[in-house]
Amino acid sequence: MKLWFVTLFLAQVAMAQTALTSVPCIQPTSPPPARAGQAPAANGPARGALARAQTPQSAEDIAEMAKLRDLPAWTSAAVDGDYSTGPGYPTAPELAKRVGVPEGKVIEFVMSSAESKFYPGLNGAFQRHVCVYVPAEYVPGTDAPVIVSADAYGMRYNLPTILDNMIYDQRLPVMVAVMIDNGGSERSMEYDTVSDKYVQFVEEEVLPRAEKEASVKLSRDPEARMTLGGSSGGAAALTMAWFRPDLYHRVLTYSGTFVNLRNGPEAPLGAYEYIEHLFPNTAKKPLRLWIQVSENDNGARTPSENRRNWVIANSRLAKILKDKGYHYQFLYTKGAGHTQRKVINDTLPQALEYVWQGYSRL
Repeated sequence: MKLWFVTLFLAQVAMAQTALTSVPCIQPTSPPPARAGQAPAANGPARGALARAQTPQSAEDIAEMAKLRDLPAWTSAAVDGDYSTGPGYPTAPELAKRVGVPEGKVIEFVMSSAESKFYPGLNGAFQRHVCVYVPAEYVPGTDAPVIVSADAYGMRYNLPTILDNMIYDQRLPVMVAVMIDNGGSERSMEYDTVSDKYVQFVEEEVLPRAEKEASVKLSRDPEARMTLGGSSGGAAALTMAWFRPDLYHRVLTYSGTFVNLRNGPEAPLGAYEYIEHLFPNTAKKPLRLWIQVSENDNGARTPSENRRNWVIANSRLAKILKDKGYHYQFLYTKGAGHTQRKVINDTLPQALEYVWQGYSRL
């Protein structure tokens, strides 16, 4: 039975890890409408099967997660701390194009792994799409703040339109977004490995090419740089800032895979090391974080001792951030699933506004 469970878990996770490949640089024409009573998306392991196949949760785990439903409501006036929202998720108005708002442009280019010294392709060369959003207000030659996202994330959630609207309204600085597709079957290796390898790849190979292709100049000020990702891409977003706080101070994650998914000598517990050792045992870094997890997220019915319960992992990370004095917001989304589109469509603009608080536009 134990072998069957492990096999099932790894197969389900493998499907989840490769589900976000080959995304073109074309955002949806309009955001999908939020539907009342919509069932949570099952983007991760089959929770029902896993719950039947392994040890039941402890009473302590159940009580720990139950408390999350009582967190205060997340509002536009929310400061640092822990919040909840849902189960209704109306699409934020910032996702819709507005008459009179200048539209930025998106430049797409393709990178061949055969030319990469970091990820040449374990099973042969592959192509990686990169999408670069440049706002209409960008002045050529000036240093631009930048969002760097895993899985070309922003293109799925109308990030160019969100930035058009929020830059125009002066709620965000005039910023570029570099949205990098993943390595396909190598996605987990890139994103779940706790090391500085991925951020080195981004800095040495992707961003210089993005500057050239889009004719932009990206700021090197860490206060002007943000990472973004969901699921394992969320783990990558945190890892980039953790290993290079000299380059990134702002982090935004959805359903971050801060669990023991891919371990190694430097991180025996995988990304759960952030909870078990890294944050607790390291002096506070100059990071500002916004993290989210859903009620029905991956592993939500599994015991915490396995370190593969996304809900408990994210909520425990939030507690450590609070104890260490970080500027952070943790959002628990009721009645939703792993990286669910309706949640992102509802929350992303306000999350961006929080993460960029304190940035000087001068």
